[in-house]
Amino acid sequence: MGAHSRMHKRIVPFLLMALVFSCAASAAPRHGVAMHGDVREGPDFTHFSYVNPQALKGGALVLGERGGFDNLNPFTVRGVVPFGIREWIYESLLKRSNDEPFSLYGWVAQSVEMAPDRSWVSFSLDPRARFSNGAPINVEDVIFSAQILRDKGRPNHRAYYSKILHITRPGPGQVRFEFDPNAIDREMPLIIGLMPILSKAFYEGQDLTAPSLRPPLGSGPYVVGDVSPGRSITYVRNRDYWAADLPVNRGQNNFDTIRVDFYRDENTAFEAFKAGQFDLWEEMDAARWARAYDFAALRSGEIVRGAIPHGRPSGLRGFVFNTRRDPFTDVRVREALGYLFDFEWVNRTYLHGAYRRTRSLFDNTPLAAAGHAASREEARLLAPFAGVVPADSLQNGYTPPVSDGTGHNREGLRRAQALLREAGYVLKDGQMMQASNGAPLSFEILLVRPEEEKLALVFSRAAAHLGIRIHVRTVDASQYEERLRDYDFDMILYDWYASLSPGNEQKYYWGAGAAATPGTRNYPGVESPAMDAMIEQVLEARGEAEFITAVRAMDRVLMAGHYVIPLYFLPANNLAWRVQVRMPERPPLYGFDISTWWDGRADGVKH
Repeated sequence: MGAHSRMHKRIVPFLLMALVFSCAASAAPRHGVAMHGDVREGPDFTHFSYVNPQALKGGALVLGERGGFDNLNPFTVRGVVPFGIREWIYESLLKRSNDEPFSLYGWVAQSVEMAPDRSWVSFSLDPRARFSNGAPINVEDVIFSAQILRDKGRPNHRAYYSKILHITRPGPGQVRFEFDPNAIDREMPLIIGLMPILSKAFYEGQDLTAPSLRPPLGSGPYVVGDVSPGRSITYVRNRDYWAADLPVNRGQNNFDTIRVDFYRDENTAFEAFKAGQFDLWEEMDAARWARAYDFAALRSGEIVRGAIPHGRPSGLRGFVFNTRRDPFTDVRVREALGYLFDFEWVNRTYLHGAYRRTRSLFDNTPLAAAGHAASREEARLLAPFAGVVPADSLQNGYTPPVSDGTGHNREGLRRAQALLREAGYVLKDGQMMQASNGAPLSFEILLVRPEEEKLALVFSRAAAHLGIRIHVRTVDASQYEERLRDYDFDMILYDWYASLSPGNEQKYYWGAGAAATPGTRNYPGVESPAMDAMIEQVLEARGEAEFITAVRAMDRVLMAGHYVIPLYFLPANNLAWRVQVRMPERPPLYGFDISTWWDGRADGVKH
């Protein structure tokens, strides 16, 4: 899969332990705000430290994606949108730094004011702000955006913006959002800062819930050029972009055109990359990284490769149980199946030992519960939910099963069978079945990427040793997205992004309110009072210690529920790129950011 498909996830790194967590949130106008503590950059900063402010403007970038697209409206759950629509076409009031856990700086808004208790936030718009058709961005557009996204947007938009109690205009070019005093959410001022700004003149009267191939109107650095649905989309740099010289944008958005081409599968895409059809490839296959990079373009120097370090959390990639369906309503069945995935053998045989087993949503960071005993305060948070987190997890966090790596995994099979027996299953005539009614233990793994079939089949063969039948099915992207939206699957393979400043998105991932709402990312169907309570603790945390305590408690509850069989992660991004594509000397702490790259063949004109 191309690097770009995961690019929108790279939203910034690993200063967590160095940050000063406090409640400081002055009501005086400021150039930026942070979720905890203060922003790193001062009011006179000229550019982010991870960009090259002298990067050349011009040239072209071609990216390769697997799959296709049939929609250019990123605000509906219907249809599949191409990468880049949200990132390059639309702007928000504030822009996120990719070198801090959660810090925002002025973009469409010149400044921001925030109540000390975060019960309201106010923005002063930049009078220079323009949509790409030249029309000014005004307060009416901001208010319209909040209202239409609240009423017609994606489920996360509806949930967030429904917390706005009043919108007022304190003065010319100013807009103030007041939040429900009975449900103050400390993250809401920053969430409003990241709200995409839509043109009222363009979108009023349109059905925002419907897919559309109409080229969208935004105010971002690019506009949509040529579109071939399902095959290719081209973004053209707006040479009249109003915010090109703002500190938050200097050294970024450098290519005159960015074309994204789509390929039916990963192997086809990789062959196209080798042949020079596109410019950047993020390698997710350790075997290919180890064996498949002795080709002509790399030997000649036309293509270079390297491991780009990052300090971001691992996130959680794994086989996901749909607990809305039997037999996955029983945690013992879920835990049992986890013993059948032999990571040590998979890592040695297929991954060249390059990966680390995932033990936490926040592995690779101090936020992870794994490897840490619950503190007295964390135990106090979990005490009302006795039994949800077992004693061994309170001592060490989640510890995944470990095999001897031979491929036999006898201990895993033994432990799995014992748990299944406890859950009421028996192995009879080579088939695992419910003792009460003889129903076989079988289910389907739904996939969208053919390259994931190998891993699913390894798991299926392991389960067959206990008489468990797993059917592996790969469908096209449109069908897959539709079934995901309606939770119409037994098991999928999914990857949740994690940041160093987890917040409201955790409700969208694991909250009970999201479990029955189509289009959320609570794919496992988590409905846990303990999880809901821990998410609230994360959102209410004030200081550094309180925040880490709450996140670890949430992490323990998540992993103890065995909603996912965790897979593995890389501590670096394995990239290959054409030599003319250049990058800054240092990537942001969350990993590479393609918006800071440039074409070395460009004319160098600072336009």
